[in-house]
Amino acid sequence: MFTKRDFLRSVPLAAITTVVTMPKCAQAQSAQVKLDHAQVDNIVRRSYQYVAMYNVNNKAAMDAQNPLNTNGWNKIHKSTELANASMHAIARPNNDTLYQIAMLDLRNEPVILDVPAFDTRYASMETSAYDGYIDIPLSTRSGDYKEPTKLLFYSARTQGYTPDTKVAGVGKSIAMTGDFVIAFIRVMPESSSPAKHARILEQIKDLKVQTLSEYQGKSATASSKVQFPAYGATDQDTYGTNLLEVMQFVFNHTTFDSRNELDQALLDAYKPLGVEPGKTYDAAKVSPIDGATFRQVSEEVKRANIEILGDQRKAEEFLFRAFKPKGHMDLATLVFQNVIGPIGQPADEALYLPVNPADNKPMSALHDYVIKMTKDELPPALAFWSVTLYDTKNGWFIPNKENKYSVGQNAGYKLNADGGIEIRIAANKPDGVPPENWLPINREDQGISPMLRLYQPDLAKATTWKPPKAQLAS
Repeated sequence: MFTKRDFLRSVPLAAITTVVTMPKCAQAQSAQVKLDHAQVDNIVRRSYQYVAMYNVNNKAAMDAQNPLNTNGWNKIHKSTELANASMHAIARPNNDTLYQIAMLDLRNEPVILDVPAFDTRYASMETSAYDGYIDIPLSTRSGDYKEPTKLLFYSARTQGYTPDTKVAGVGKSIAMTGDFVIAFIRVMPESSSPAKHARILEQIKDLKVQTLSEYQGKSATASSKVQFPAYGATDQDTYGTNLLEVMQFVFNHTTFDSRNELDQALLDAYKPLGVEPGKTYDAAKVSPIDGATFRQVSEEVKRANIEILGDQRKAEEFLFRAFKPKGHMDLATLVFQNVIGPIGQPADEALYLPVNPADNKPMSALHDYVIKMTKDELPPALAFWSVTLYDTKNGWFIPNKENKYSVGQNAGYKLNADGGIEIRIAANKPDGVPPENWLPINREDQGISPMLRLYQPDLAKATTWKPPKAQLAS
């Protein structure tokens, strides 16, 4: 039975609000709402996941400088090479899987993603809308990618589509919590096996994005024009320049749940500012905010969460809770997740663990370091593991002429005669160290941060296993 609620979910918010007559007083310039530091901090924290994912998703779809750019919506970027130092689209990208990025606009009709089988020991698909909640619809851990499959994506506002609609050939239909969506496929390239690597590169070519009309042999529904607010080079730029405009857009393209405390607290925080679902952004009708203050507070939140990485126990607590679906996350974890890197996977798919300094002093490129693991201390990863080096300011790879950013199965590594490994972080390759085990730095006053990734971790062992420490090299 088609209920009133079904109607409201199926009709675009803009269409609903056009029949509402606003009181004349509401059309006047909004009075400025005075916010103290605690209120600004509250808004910044509750907004972080949305600001971060707005920038990530829109850069992936529209930023020509982004190496992962799809050059539009309902298109796909296919990577056949590992990421390098030009990757500034997301914080702490990896250098051990091939990124396949599909950017989907679900407003006008559903979108179908053709996914091939992959001849690899590890692949996964991660999805998220602007709200930053993470779902994993496909993974080798769950037995997927053995056969090709077709996934259909839709949202509560997708025109002319109801969830009970059957589409021939579609293996799974996925309801998204927003209209503008990323489907992010990671594929282990099996670089150490040339034959498998070549097959994987061929299989990547079979990835395909189509609207439902195109899939059914018809002309695609003409996509209605949309005016996106500017995305920021960093999340702090968005807080400082156009936060209210971005959040109004996000509100109009996100499904909120009246029973979800985080959803309602977010809406409550923005309502006094004149930003509510269904409204059209008008700078003259929202409450002015001090962009400089919001930028400063967002910087404070960012620094505080990056500092958590220095506390192994706290960092692991967050990382075991991060990257979950809606309804399974708390605010503190959402903030941590989106500061450290909004595009990630839950612990049963991949663990992202900081490699902290043994002397508890912040690591700097003014010094060289060594990370040692014996055979028995190697990470308990059922698929593979890697150590990747970043700067602490932005979470980006450190540029170097060797084009070397990680040590692991795909970027390369060599075990010693005893089955263990020594990874050297140094400005120049130390004598006797295999080049595969060297992470280059530039000798300057720059904070550095190595991160260990375990793909398909053995969680039973991971809970008692101790990650390695980075020791100053003599």
